[in-house]
Amino acid sequence: MNFLVIGSGAREHIIAQRLVDSGVSVFSVITNRNPGLIELSKEFLFIQNYRKNLKEIVSFSQVNDIACAVIGPEDPLALGLSDILLKKGIPVVGPTQQLAQIETSKGFTRDLLSANNLDVSPRYKRFNSMNGVKEFISELSGEYVVKYDGLMGGKGVKVSGEHLMSIDDGVSYCSELIKIGGTFVIEEKLHGEEFSLMSFCDGSSVEHMPAVQDHKRAYEGDIGPNTGGMGSYTDSNHSLPFLNDNDLNQAREINENVSSALKNEYETGYKGILYGGFMATSNGVKLIEYNARFGDPEAMNLLTLLDTDFASVCMGIVEGCLDSVKFRSEASVCKYIVPKGYGTKPAKDATIVVNDSYRDYSDLYYAAVNLEETGEITTTSSRAAAIISTGSNITEAEENCESGISYISGNNIFVRHDIAKPYLIQKRIDNMEKLR
Repeated sequence: MNFLVIGSGAREHIIAQRLVDSGVSVFSVITNRNPGLIELSKEFLFIQNYRKNLKEIVSFSQVNDIACAVIGPEDPLALGLSDILLKKGIPVVGPTQQLAQIETSKGFTRDLLSANNLDVSPRYKRFNSMNGVKEFISELSGEYVVKYDGLMGGKGVKVSGEHLMSIDDGVSYCSELIKIGGTFVIEEKLHGEEFSLMSFCDGSSVEHMPAVQDHKRAYEGDIGPNTGGMGSYTDSNHSLPFLNDNDLNQAREINENVSSALKNEYETGYKGILYGGFMATSNGVKLIEYNARFGDPEAMNLLTLLDTDFASVCMGIVEGCLDSVKFRSEASVCKYIVPKGYGTKPAKDATIVVNDSYRDYSDLYYAAVNLEETGEITTTSSRAAAIISTGSNITEAEENCESGISYISGNNIFVRHDIAKPYLIQKRIDNMEKLR
């Protein structure tokens, strides 16, 4: 059986690895020469970007008799690649363009929740002009978040007190969004601890994955610019140290209710990965946002722990017969190696040297790097490689991850070493105890 993996980051590298582990043949579509994907793929299609190469992707799929396509990043989903492949008879793990609005349109998500009486949102309003913007921000007492209603590579969200230091700053940012022709959502700022809960969905059934915490800030101590994610961790009980049972059950229930709402409103239902970004607050769990695919770096944690044949999970999703999905009862820690300056002015073309002794402690998944003709692996302007380790508890997994990282070297590279350290986790526990 032939599977197609679309995307060329560490998330797609581990997707391909788990499929190969299932005994299927992997073909891939990549936008950088990821050495891990190249090694695992029976054949690969190298393209410059998705928008200009949709026909080539379809042709590549047909020529190679693809039984199932797995879409990693958000851009192909936003462009409707799922719809195009489905029309050609190729099943897809990934929602249609219409249902991918759960990620691509912040307003779509909030309105879906409101229409289905799912009271899990902060106070919010949608805007397509400046009318009422200052008044609503003032109504929120300057505690607000502005979200561009579309995809901006994670850079469309600005938070008061972090990126916007006054009401006037918020008004100015909203004005910038209007100038580029954008609509946006202004929401009440929530206080608590963020976490992610992803679920496999087959259009009707939902199977939940372990809860994960990502770290978006570039620098240790949770400071610096927001990034695509510097690392993440899970606990052996599939919850997180700062969550209680009620928090986890609420998040699961929200994903189940949203899947049902999409099924009720759109006949085919949601088929793919439903990624809920949540915040545990003093008033229960609230939804921050949805994504329509695996998180990155969270995919490394979840697919490492997956104890069910991944190809079977994918076929269960596309055929609407998803069975029970199991995960190992271990903790996991993932940390990204990135070019220095990542998040602001990243160094380019740094060389990464990998000593295979890392395998004694960790697995490695390549991201935005290129395999040069010389055999060297060079960085681009984004994340380079994810190091993932497991253990009986978070501390053991974190120590194993650091041991693995010690065998990776190179000029101009950086790692957030504090991710999953006991003191950082305790900070989150203390914060929730104060809020509760």
